[in-house]
Amino acid sequence: MNYAEILINIRKISRAVNLESKRLEKEYGISIPQLLALSFLRDQDNYQASHKAIKDFLKLNASTVTGIIARLEKKGMVAKLPRLNDKRVSLITLTAKGAELLEATPHPLHQQISQKLQTLSTEQMNQLNGAFQSINDILKIDVVDDGQEAAL
Repeated sequence: MNYAEILINIRKISRAVNLESKRLEKEYGISIPQLLALSFLRDQDNYQASHKAIKDFLKLNASTVTGIIARLEKKGMVAKLPRLNDKRVSLITLTAKGAELLEATPHPLHQQISQKLQTLSTEQMNQLNGAFQSINDILKIDVVDDGQEAAL
């Protein structure tokens, strides 16, 4: 395998993710990062999390997560609740409308991948993870913002 084949495979993955993102946006009016944020909230105690917890989960910068939360709040999918002990900090909570959307959306590509990854052996997972880490290192990817596309 030469470098061109590797670039083609990376491009195929990128294209599949982009197509899935466009499909979700068209059919459900929600982006993959927004869907991931809602899924994260669904899995939290009391369906709530701090802005920082969501940021850390999504591995996006704070301003991008602020935009994601603002768009979800505008759509009525999440609400901001002030913390009882610190009014300066809000908890983000999943609303009934957000939970309904999660029930209505089919498993996006990332969930399908997750399910298939669970069938791999530990050795296969380590090899795959190492390969992706090498790609991240080559491309100098630390955090990719959802508004930016890495140039190959």
